[in-house]
Amino acid sequence: MAKSSIEWTEETWNPTTGCDKVSTGCKFCYAEVMSKRLKAMGLEKYKYGFQVRMHQEELTRPYRWKKSKMVFVNSMSDLFHEDIPLDFIKQVFKVMNENPKHTFQVLTKRAERLESLSPLLNWTPNIWMGVSVENQKVSYRINHLQKTHAFVKFLSLEPLIGPLTDLDLIDMNWVIVGGESGKGKIRPLQKEWIIDLKNQCQSAKVPFFFKQWGGSNKKKAGRLLNGKEYNEMPSVAVNDTQPVVEI
Repeated sequence: MAKSSIEWTEETWNPTTGCDKVSTGCKFCYAEVMSKRLKAMGLEKYKYGFQVRMHQEELTRPYRWKKSKMVFVNSMSDLFHEDIPLDFIKQVFKVMNENPKHTFQVLTKRAERLESLSPLLNWTPNIWMGVSVENQKVSYRINHLQKTHAFVKFLSLEPLIGPLTDLDLIDMNWVIVGGESGKGKIRPLQKEWIIDLKNQCQSAKVPFFFKQWGGSNKKKAGRLLNGKEYNEMPSVAVNDTQPVVEI
């Protein structure tokens, strides 16, 4: 586990590492770049670079955390990658089930597999399940998420590389928006896309979180929208099934 610089979480936990590009949002994959860097540094966990690997030893780690944490699961991978067997996914879910004081945020681009495996998994309220949607072309991922048994469902609209109009926000509990960042020909984020999404969220009473403008220097670009930070989060009690907005 490591402290995270991601604005909407506190820690990262990677029981799996590695992935493959599945859509245009993967073009400047942070995890791929970081995996290569960690491999060059000689870290054993990343000796295979960005190849998909499971790390059994990581499954004991959450049991040792004493304080409650907001934890992003697999910042360096995708838990629903086709090369990760159902048995291992169930083991990861068991760890999350048995540590209810922590909130685990799981994010995938493989929404079809998520939906197909959902009935086979033990969903508890501390597991927040999200899908990445970078443009209108992959907005179908939302429909797959809606059909899962997750108590808390969220959308990561990052890197947002095109407008997303008339989103189906039924049963969505949270929306994160962010621009693309990294080196290379970064695809710019348009202000009108963000404003439209913020208005859609407000109309649907869905918490809205603006993460970053992105760019080659995301820190300098910041995360203010019309001079304001948007940090809304879903807040869920352990035994609740209906999240409420926390602003």
